[in-house]
Amino acid sequence: MSLDYNSLLLAVGFSAACLSLTLFGIWLTSRSEKFLLTWAFSVLLVVGDVFTYDAYIETPTRVLGIGSFILLLLGFSAMLGAARQFRTGGSPLPLLLIGGGASLALTVPPMALGFDGLGFMLENLLAAILLFATAREYWKGRAEAPAPIIGVAALYLTTAISFLLCAAVLAWDGKIVLGHAPSNWAESLSLVVVIACMTGIGALSLALNQGRLARRHRFEAMTDSLTGLLNRRALFDMHGKDPVGPFTAVVIFDLDSFKAINDRFGHAAGDEVLKHFAGELAGSLRSGDVAARLGGEEFALVLKRTLPEAVEATAERIRAAFASRRIEIDAIALECTVSAGFAFGSKDGISFDKVLSSADKALYAAKRGGRNRVTASEFRRVG
Repeated sequence: MSLDYNSLLLAVGFSAACLSLTLFGIWLTSRSEKFLLTWAFSVLLVVGDVFTYDAYIETPTRVLGIGSFILLLLGFSAMLGAARQFRTGGSPLPLLLIGGGASLALTVPPMALGFDGLGFMLENLLAAILLFATAREYWKGRAEAPAPIIGVAALYLTTAISFLLCAAVLAWDGKIVLGHAPSNWAESLSLVVVIACMTGIGALSLALNQGRLARRHRFEAMTDSLTGLLNRRALFDMHGKDPVGPFTAVVIFDLDSFKAINDRFGHAAGDEVLKHFAGELAGSLRSGDVAARLGGEEFALVLKRTLPEAVEATAERIRAAFASRRIEIDAIALECTVSAGFAFGSKDGISFDKVLSSADKALYAAKRGGRNRVTASEFRRVG
């Protein structure tokens, strides 16, 4: 082994250590992103492999060789688990156990029996397979943030190819017993590739996490935390600037006697009632419809490409379903009702505020009429 190779190997170790610390630091700022912690742990295993393998180069014993295999393949299996965790939010343990167990079952016995050349061939091949699988996981999740995720997938793919090349060169040589660490041009090339790719993955992981945080903050700013529906601000951001046409309707719902529920059963009970109604509302949405909580016990539904009869039927269905629901709270079954009013835009287009105001007037007409009913605006298509 040349000094240049050892220097490259140590550079890989320090680069991996920096990446692990970077990922751990990012996780500390955003602990909900658990995949970052798994990722940091996986890279830490790779750091352990680098220094174990460096010791193996100097003293090629079976114990050090097996230790190197265990650390590298468990590290790459954990990376695969982190990629799945990133994409789905699920636990990384199944892939860690399956990937690590299968790869070690194939690589450790040859090394333990003295067939180190065969062991290194299989190690490189299985490392490549794990890295290919990791790249595939990121590729499958690319819709979230195409540029950085495709970049991460490409870097994992490049690293996988470098390991596959190492396996191919060893297989071409055909030596199943080496007695020393592999030494060829593919090994040196692989180290250069790993250094470059780890640096890129670290940079892209920062961009990816910042993007996720920004999207989460934007989502939280637009969402009502209690019901999960859009809030008033989001509703006006979506519809407040454009004129409302004749086939777009706004329905406003207001829970009947909601203050009495809060006063008699407490605000926790009131919150449960709000969540149940929000669920009823969300379950009635078509593609393109929008539901929001305007505040308190008041909700809005925006329906596009629709007619008065369809809007009235939708609002009536929601009203009837909510009225028939028994909401269990502390062994008490609450029966609640809701009133609704709706209005349409106009052929020439009018402001969202005006349509909302007309729907609000229709709502209060429903309240005056005895509650638990749906009322249309006096002019269903306003203007």
